[in-house]
Order: sequence, then structure tokens, then C-alpha cells
Amino acid sequence: MKDSMKMLKGLLQKIIHTHEDELDCQQVYEVLDVYAEMSARGEDVSAALPMVKHHLEMCKDCEEEFEALMRVLEESHTP
Repeated sequence: MKDSMKMLKGLLQKIIHTHEDELDCQQVYEVLDVYAEMSARGEDVSAALPMVKHHLEMCKDCEEEFEALMRVLEESHTP
């Protein structure tokens, strides 16, 4: 029961924070590599690609894809 309430609260928060002009997953996947590279360089991705950042905050699948890309980028820069 506690897990159901937690999940319901999470879904309600996502609905509340949904914008009228959201990006869908396909649109995010198209620029996710650029977003990850910018993030790895320390650039302000929040300012450069705010809609992508918002989508990643709302979409667990895309967030996981971003985290995987970041791990690859970090490993490729490790001597």
C-alpha cells in the first residue's frame, strides 16, 4: 500500500510539472548525445537545452539512457 501511494504521488507530481510544449522521447533521443557531451564538458545544459533537461527529470527511461551515455563518456576520458 505504501509503495502504491508513493507511485501515485510521483505520477501526480509529473502531471503537475508537465508543460504544454513537452519534448517526446524520440525528440530527446535525437539530441541526447549532444546533451551528454555538453554535460560532460561542464557546460550549462539547463540553459542551453532546458526542454531536454525537463524531459529527463520527468522520464525515467530517458534519464537512464542519459546516465548510460555519461558513464561511457566518463570511461572514455579515464586514462
